[in-house]
Amino acid sequence: MAKALLIIDMLRDFLEKDGALFIGNPEEVINNVSARLQQWRSQGNPVIYIMDRHLPNDAEFKMFPPHCLAGERGGEVIDALAPKEGDFLIFKRRYSAFFGTDLDLTLRELGVTEIELAGVCTQICVLYTAADARMRQYDVTVRKNCVSSFDEKAHEFALKEMKETLGVKVI
Repeated sequence: MAKALLIIDMLRDFLEKDGALFIGNPEEVINNVSARLQQWRSQGNPVIYIMDRHLPNDAEFKMFPPHCLAGERGGEVIDALAPKEGDFLIFKRRYSAFFGTDLDLTLRELGVTEIELAGVCTQICVLYTAADARMRQYDVTVRKNCVSSFDEKAHEFALKEMKETLGVKVI
């Protein structure tokens, strides 16, 4: 059974103070994801970066300010978590990393049956990626200290929803 680590939206627009959707106090989640990434790489399992990449007139901007625009700095992975040779980059325009991307194909070609999710925002892109993964029969793990959000109540709701409704292993 192959495993993959999905690092979701650990991008400048979410994690840097001047970012369009700065989550506030990102240091802890950055440090925890960095430590997990090092452990993961030492085991030789695949790492897949899931990256918001929007067009200027994206429908999502009806709800959220423009962020992670294609070709702009805000959509880049922060330096502390920079991808390495052999890592996979999957760009998305919606909340779920599966919607309109080749993530499922990539995972299946790698023989992956179990994924671990890390990143932001818990109640948005992490939750909807977890839901779509479970609907595709992947085993999913989320470490509480490796996900974060700008809204603590929504973060806690999403962790509960993933565990109790989706059957995600939340540790």
